[in-house]
Amino acid sequence: MLSDPILEKLRKCTRSAQQITLLTGAGISAESGIPTFRGPEGYWTIGSREYHPQEMATYRMFNRAPYEVWKWYLYRRGVCAAAQPNPGHLAAAALEKALPGRFTLITQNVDNLHLRAGNSLEHTYQIHGNIFYSRCQAECGYGVQPLPEGLTSAKKGEELSEEERASLACPGCGSTLRPHVLWFDESYDEVHYRFQSSLETAARTDLLITVGTSGATNLPNQVAWLVYQNGGMILDINIERNPFSEIAARSPDGAFIQGASAKILPEIAEILIGGLGEGKTG
Repeated sequence: MLSDPILEKLRKCTRSAQQITLLTGAGISAESGIPTFRGPEGYWTIGSREYHPQEMATYRMFNRAPYEVWKWYLYRRGVCAAAQPNPGHLAAAALEKALPGRFTLITQNVDNLHLRAGNSLEHTYQIHGNIFYSRCQAECGYGVQPLPEGLTSAKKGEELSEEERASLACPGCGSTLRPHVLWFDESYDEVHYRFQSSLETAARTDLLITVGTSGATNLPNQVAWLVYQNGGMILDINIERNPFSEIAARSPDGAFIQGASAKILPEIAEILIGGLGEGKTG
């Protein structure tokens, strides 16, 4: 349960905040059974060598062994496709619906669960991409598209068929399609990963709720610090303390709320949405 001081701060914020931003990381999807893939679940064997996720998820590896990288991502896609949005994801969708023009979701997750739960593509900044989509490696202008038809999820060790390999040729120029994700050896940009849009949103955010993120990547840290520097309220939901919990505790009226996001975020959403009604007069 949320403490009474936090409840009152949320009600007050709902009535006054012009921009509410939700920043989510792997923790919210872990509660749907999706591993982070930075641990043993993400290890991948090519020939006689085992590669770690930080080696597989790189442009360098894709140039060297594109179909091996695709096999790894299709395996991950299968895990994500089998998972279901949990109450935390549904709460995020409810907030967008209840706060038109005042809510933005920034997510580090590539698993598509937020969109499946009901958040819109327009107001969801997928800053690390989405593994259910692809784009041309050569950036010929083909654009970001759903994975080619016939390209299915794969089990570990399962080879791509000739038909699947053929489907990975860009219809625009014939180059190999790549997963629409931000790799470890790449940088954020606006076109694919909404870099500038995320910073502009952070600059006008009155309430930032960070959920299940550890602060390991650059853009989420920039978002949190911008909100903090501008005097915004920050709430951090996580099962353990992290860099965001420290920023939240120092922000005006902010707090670290320890626990599962699938339980806590719906409570917060209920208070925020209920606060809209309290602000109305007859």
